Parts: sequence; structure tokens; C-alpha cells
Amino acid sequence: MAELVVSLPDDPGLREAIGDVAEVEFVRWNLDGPPPVERIDIVVPPYWGGAKRLQRIAEVTTQLVQWQSIGYNGVDRYLPAGVPLANAATVHETGTAELAVAMTLAMQRGITDFVRENDERVWNLRTFPSLADRRVLLIGYGGVGKAIEARLSGFETHLTRLATRARTDQNLAGETVSVLGLDSLYEALADAEIVILAVPLTDDTRGLIDAAALAAMPDGALVVNVARGAVVDTEALAAEVRTGRVRAALDVTDPEPLPEDHELWGLPGGLITPHVGGDSTAMMPRMARLIWRQIEHLKAGETPENLVC
Repeated sequence: MAELVVSLPDDPGLREAIGDVAEVEFVRWNLDGPPPVERIDIVVPPYWGGAKRLQRIAEVTTQLVQWQSIGYNGVDRYLPAGVPLANAATVHETGTAELAVAMTLAMQRGITDFVRENDERVWNLRTFPSLADRRVLLIGYGGVGKAIEARLSGFETHLTRLATRARTDQNLAGETVSVLGLDSLYEALADAEIVILAVPLTDDTRGLIDAAALAAMPDGALVVNVARGAVVDTEALAAEVRTGRVRAALDVTDPEPLPEDHELWGLPGGLITPHVGGDSTAMMPRMARLIWRQIEHLKAGETPENLVC
């Protein structure tokens, strides 16, 4: 008899990536209908599908819900009280950091303009700003923020770190670094040429980059959002991008998906990707390894990692 029962959704490649695990029975459940068995020790909901499906957890006995995203805003509205939930820290940091740096480079070096000109077969030689020597403000210093910092380290930027509270922390190289708190936001924005958002969506960060925050940024500043769309006031940002005073590279928007008639789609100072930061080939093997570790934690009677609820 299996020691543990783990439910997996139909997400392509997930079951194959996990493989067989001794003393574990895997069952299929997308949380879109009744549970297939009465006890499921680890429930893995679909990567895409929203938090609303978590209401069905009330129909099963479980030790852990393993979320497939780092962010878990909105989960508390649907997850039954007392059910432990772990987020997917260690899974998405690499892919999200790659995209943040890629979007930053694309905007700084004019790649978006050149792509448009490729379609017109236009050779338009001109100079764009470097990433080197730029003053970069990294807002959010958790796993994603630290991964972004590590990937920026070779680009010779001047980096300032800011999070909800001021503190000293360690970067991925093991160095002790200073992190500003939200009380320093406007001063930090005024000195930033590039602002990269990597914060979770909380009461403190919802609407953090509003009209006043955008007004504090210098002309030509670039806002890169790989956090959550609601961290930014979309209409205030669109107003600044429309005038050309601020540029934007957004992997997340509010609302999401961004309506097809929204003006941000057509503004030359903007770049939009459809929330694909953590969705790369790096995701599936990392998700499988996290599930393996959670299985071993439960087998050993240990507390699961990444518990957020």
C-alpha cells in the first residue's frame, strides 16, 4: 500500500518529470470536480486555473497543498481554513530573473524599435542607452530580486535594493548588503534610471507605483514589472508612457490579460509579455524537484518547506 497519495493536474510534462517514487501513489486531479480519493496527502493544483478551485480542498483530507507559483495573493479567499499551503519558491526565480534582464536590455538597447524596423526593412543607425553605468533600483529582495541582482552583476550597474522594511541581507554570492525600506521609496525613485519590480502583491505593495511615484522618477526612466500587475497603477503608467517621459516593460498587467484595445499595446515606449516570467523549460524540472522534496519531508515527519499559509 502506498505510504503517501499525491494528486497531480494535467499540466503537460509534470507527471513525466516527477517519475515514479517509492511508496507514493499518484492520482490525477485538476480540482475541477470531486476528488478521486478521500485522502490526498499532497495536492498540487494546476499551474493555470486560479485560486478559486482551492474551494474543492474542503472535500478531501490533506497534509499539504503545493502551489505552483511563487505569488499566492487571493489564495486566502478560497483555501479552507487550517489547510497548509506551500508556494513554489526555488522554481520560478531563474526564469523570472532572466526575463527581467532580457526586457531591460531590450528596452535599453532599442531592440523593440529594431524589431519593428526589421518588419519594414529599415536601416536606422542611432545610439541607445546602455545598461552599464545605469542606476538601477530593485524593489523586492526575496528570491526573485536576489536572482535578478545576480544576473545584473556582470553588467556594471549601480544597484540600490529596496523592500518592505530596511535591513541588511545576504545576496546569492554570500555578501552582506543593505536594503532600504518603503519609507525611502520616493528618494530612491528620484535617483533611479531603471526600476525593476519584484515584490509580492500585499496590502503594502498594491498600487505602490502610482502617479506620485511615477512623477518622482527622472525623465526617461524605465519601469520593469515582473511582480504582479496591481503593484502598478496601470492608467497612471500609461499616461506617463504616452508622453514619452517614462518607458515600461511589463510581464504582468492590471487587468490581466491586458484588453486588446488598451493603449499600452501600441505605445512605442512599451514592451509587454503575457505573464511568462517563470514559464520556461527551467520550470518543470524545478517543480518536480520541489515535489520530491515535499514528499520526503512528509515521509520523514518533517515540516514541508515554503509554507505560506
